[in-house]
Amino acid sequence: MIRRNGLDAQALEAIGIDLAAVRDKLEATFGPGVLDEPGPVRGRVGFGPAGKKVLELSLREAIRRKDDHIGDGHLLLALIREGGPAVDVLRWARIDPEALRDEVDAAL
Repeated sequence: MIRRNGLDAQALEAIGIDLAAVRDKLEATFGPGVLDEPGPVRGRVGFGPAGKKVLELSLREAIRRKDDHIGDGHLLLALIREGGPAVDVLRWARIDPEALRDEVDAAL
């Protein structure tokens, strides 16, 4: 979860990532309150805990790569990093998640 206060926010701010700007961009793209608790928010459903976790991990992937944006490749890297149902689907389709991760990372 992206927090405005706490160690995560301080660590990100130390390397030049402004959480307020990240929140503003997410709200501009997905609507106000997107990072609030899940449930109806002005006629739509916000991100649940799993969605928030993937967004956080995609931000961490962008930071790891020293990228200045979060794109679809970062989201895919985050889904693979998290494991869970997305990786189960990849394995079901006989796709090696680690090999895919390496390919996506190289393509970015």
